[in-house]
Amino acid sequence: MAGAGVYLSVMTRPADPAQMTQRAFPTPEGGTPMMVQFLELRAEAPLDALLFYRMGDFYELFFDDAVQAAAALDIALTKRGEHQGEKVPMCGVPVHNAQTYLSRLIKAGFKVAVGEQMEDPAEAKKRGSKAVVRRAITRIVTPGTLTEDDLLDARSANRIAAWAQLATGEMAIAWADVSDGEYCSTAVSAADLDAELAALNPSELLCLDDAAKPAESLAPNAVVTPRARAKFDAAAAERRLKARFEVQSLDAFGAFTKAEIAALGCILDYLELSQAGAPARLRPPASQAPGMVMAIDPAARASLEIERTLQGRRKGSLVDAVDRTLTAPGARLLAERLARPSLDLTEIRARLDSVSWFAEDRTIRAGVRKRLKAAGDPARALTRLLLGRGGPRDLAALARALKEGERLIAALSKDRLNPPPPRVSDCLNALSLAERPELAALVDDVNRGLVEEPPLLARDGGFIAAGWTPPLDEARALRDESRKIVAGLQATYADASGVAALKIKHNNVLGYFIEVSARNADALMGDDTFIHRQTMANAVRFSTPELGELEAKIAKAGERALALELEQFESFRTRIENLAGAIRSAAAALAELDVAAAAADWAEETAAARPVVDDSCAFEIEQGRHPVVESALKRSGEGRFTPNACSLDGAGDAAPRLTLVTGPNMAGKSTFLRQNAVMAILAQAGLYVPAKSARIGLVDRLFSRVGAADDLARGRSTFMAEMIETAAILNQAGPRALVILDEIGRGTATFDGLSIAWAAVEHLHEVNRCRALFATHYHELTRLVDELDAAGNVSLKAREWKGELVFLHEVQPGPADRSYGVEVAKRAGLPKAAVARAREILDRLEADGAPAAALADLPLFSAIAPEAEAKPSAVEDRLKAVDVDGLSPREALDLLYALKGMME
Repeated sequence: MAGAGVYLSVMTRPADPAQMTQRAFPTPEGGTPMMVQFLELRAEAPLDALLFYRMGDFYELFFDDAVQAAAALDIALTKRGEHQGEKVPMCGVPVHNAQTYLSRLIKAGFKVAVGEQMEDPAEAKKRGSKAVVRRAITRIVTPGTLTEDDLLDARSANRIAAWAQLATGEMAIAWADVSDGEYCSTAVSAADLDAELAALNPSELLCLDDAAKPAESLAPNAVVTPRARAKFDAAAAERRLKARFEVQSLDAFGAFTKAEIAALGCILDYLELSQAGAPARLRPPASQAPGMVMAIDPAARASLEIERTLQGRRKGSLVDAVDRTLTAPGARLLAERLARPSLDLTEIRARLDSVSWFAEDRTIRAGVRKRLKAAGDPARALTRLLLGRGGPRDLAALARALKEGERLIAALSKDRLNPPPPRVSDCLNALSLAERPELAALVDDVNRGLVEEPPLLARDGGFIAAGWTPPLDEARALRDESRKIVAGLQATYADASGVAALKIKHNNVLGYFIEVSARNADALMGDDTFIHRQTMANAVRFSTPELGELEAKIAKAGERALALELEQFESFRTRIENLAGAIRSAAAALAELDVAAAAADWAEETAAARPVVDDSCAFEIEQGRHPVVESALKRSGEGRFTPNACSLDGAGDAAPRLTLVTGPNMAGKSTFLRQNAVMAILAQAGLYVPAKSARIGLVDRLFSRVGAADDLARGRSTFMAEMIETAAILNQAGPRALVILDEIGRGTATFDGLSIAWAAVEHLHEVNRCRALFATHYHELTRLVDELDAAGNVSLKAREWKGELVFLHEVQPGPADRSYGVEVAKRAGLPKAAVARAREILDRLEADGAPAAALADLPLFSAIAPEAEAKPSAVEDRLKAVDVDGLSPREALDLLYALKGMME
C-alpha cells in the first residue's frame, strides 16, 4: 500500500522555489486512465505546487511531486507501474492524518494542490468497470491562504500581501488574512517599504515576476510568489473588486491609489485561484493612509525583539511579556498594535481610556475576563463557515461567543456609577443581541438546534438535536428501529439454526451478514434460508433475503437522516452568511475588550503607568523599566530591576536632544537604550508603560542599532551590516524620530571607528535633529557635549569593591570615568596572567598617551611568569575548622586571642 512507509519525522526539508518552478512532467499519452487523469490535473495545478491526488483513504503523489514530498517529509519513496517506459515514483499520506503532513509542507514553504474525489466509486462503476472516479482540484493550499486551526498559530495573524509597482513609480502594499477576513492596503514609498513589510510579517508575498529577488530580501520570512504583470493591472483589478463586492464605485470603501487597487486586485485574483474559483470571503477593502503608524525598520524590530526573539521564539519577546489576553483574536490584536504603533493621537487616547476604565475597577475587569474565557475565536470560525470548510463545532463556537457577549453586557450594566468610555460603549453596542433580533434568533436557534458536543465535520452527522425538526426525528427513528430489528433477527436465526453463538455483523463489502464459527457452519449450509457468502479460516458468513431488504431500508433511512442534517447545517450557514457583517463586528468588539482588560491586568501586575502622549517632541520617563528583562528577573529570582529615568527634548530646550551613554560592558547600557525605545512602542500602541510616569511626544520612526551581527547570506561582515543600518538612520531619521545606537564604529580600527562615531553624533544632532540615545566606549565623544548645544552625557554606575567590579545599573548624569574593560574580562574568566598582562599594557597606554610609542619597548608576554596561586594562611585554616555555632562565650574569646597571636 502507498502509505505503508509513512512515518512522522521532526525534520522537514525546506522547498527550493527556483527548483519548483523549473520542473517538468510527462504528457498523458500512453497512460492508464488513472494516470491520464492525474497528469491532466497536474497540468491544471500551478507548477510550483505539489498535487495531493485522492485515492480512497490516501492522498498519493507521483513523479517529481513524490520525490519532493518524500524528501521533505522523510517518508518512503516507492515505484508504481510504468508510464511511457519509465517507472513512476510515488509516495502517499493517509487522509485521516493528512493535516499533519500538510502543516509540515506548508511550514517548509511548499504549496499543495488538493485533487479530491468528486463522486462515489460506486457511481463511477455505473459508467463501466474501467471508469475512473471523477476528481477535481478543490483548493490550492499556500502559506498565506490557511484557515484550519491545526495549520495556524491561534495567537498570530497569517497574512498574504501583495507588493504593487506601477510604471509611474507609484507603490502600494495590500494584505489580507484569509482566516479572519482582514483586507487592507496602503500606499508606500521606497524608503518605507521594508518597515511596512516587516510590520505586516506576511506568510506569503505576491510580487511582479521581475521583482522576486528584491521581494525575498524585503520579506525573508515569507514565501515569495511571482505573478505576471497582467495580474497587477489596475483597471482589471478595479473591475474585479467592483464585481466581488457588488458596487458601482470603490469610493464607498475609501480613497485608493491606482497602486493600492492593483495590489488589492492581485490578492483577490490569487485567492480565487487558490479556492478553485470560489470567491474570497473578505471584508470590503480598507485603505490606511500613509504615515498613520510608527515606522520601525527591520533591524530595529529584530533588535527590540517585539514579536519574536533573535532566536525566532515568541517566548521572551515584548509581546510575550505584556500579553495577558484570554482569546486568540485578542492576542492577534495586541500583537498587531505592538507591531504597528499608532500615530493618531485620538486613537491612542481612546485605547488608553479603555485601559484606564478597566484598571480603575478590578471587579468589572474580572467579570469581563471571566466571560471572555469562553468566547473562543469567532472570527476564524466565521471564515471557515463562509468558505465551506466549517463544521458543526464552528456553528456552536459562533453562537457561544455571541451569547457570551450578551452576558458580558449584562455584567457591565450592573454598575451605573462608572459609565464606560466611548470605545468600550461602541464594543458593547456591537455585542448587543437585543438590537439585532435576527442575530439573536440565529444564536437561539443554533443553541437549541445543536447537540451539546457536536462533531467536527458535518458529514459525520449526529449534530442536530432531537426534537429540532420532525422529519429528521422520523428518519432517525426508522433507522434506529431497523437496527433493533437486526438484533431481533439475530435471536430468531440463532433459535432456528440451533447455533447460540450466531452473530449478525456489518462491513462495507458484504453489508449485513450472519457469522458463525467454522464448526457450526454445517447447521446453516443445509438450510435454504441462509445463503453462503464467504468462508474464512475460523468463520463462515451467510446472508438472507430478509437481511438484504433490511440493509437497504436502514441505509435509506440513514442517508435520509444525514441529508436532513446537512440541509439544516446549510440553512444555518446561509443565515450566518447573511449576518456576516454583524458577526464580524461582534468578534472585533470581543477582541477589543480582551486587549483593554488584559492591558489593565498587566498594568496592575507590573505597576505600570498611563503615559501622556502628545504632539510635542518631549521624551520624559521617570523610573522606567524594561518589561522583558524585569519579567525574566522575577522568574529567575535574581533580584529586582533597577529603574532609571530618561529625558530627551527634540527642541533641545528642557532636556538634551541627543544623550551620550557611557559605562562599562554589562552595566546595562543596551538595556537602557532598548527600554526607552520600548516605552514609545507601548505608549503609541495604547498601553500603559512600566514606569512611575511618562510623557512621550509622538515618534513617527523608530531606529535601533543595538547588538552586533553579520549577514553571511548577503556577504556582509558585522561592520558592513552596522554601517548599512547606520546609513539608513542618518538618511531617513527626521525630527520626530527616536534613534538608539549602541557602540557605532567598534568593528574597525580604533581611529576609524572613533571618526565614524563622531561624525554620526554630529549628523544626528545637527542634520537629523531627532531624539537620540548614543551608547559608546569612545570616551573622546563625551567632549562633544561642550560643542553641541543640545547634547548631554549620562553613564551607568559601577564601583570597584575589594578588587571586584560591582555593577549598580543606575544611570547618573555625566560621562563614565573609565570603561572597566579589563575588570569585565577578569569576570568573564580570562586567565590571571592574561588579565595582568592587559593591565600592564593599559597602564602604559594611558600613561604615555601615544599607542604606537607606548608599545614599542614593551616586554613580550612570555617574559611574564604567571602569578602563583596564593595558599591559605594558618589563620584561614584555623577559621575554616571552627564550629561557630558550637562555641561558648569563653571559647570564642580564647579563639580571638589565639588568632591574634598567630597574626603576630
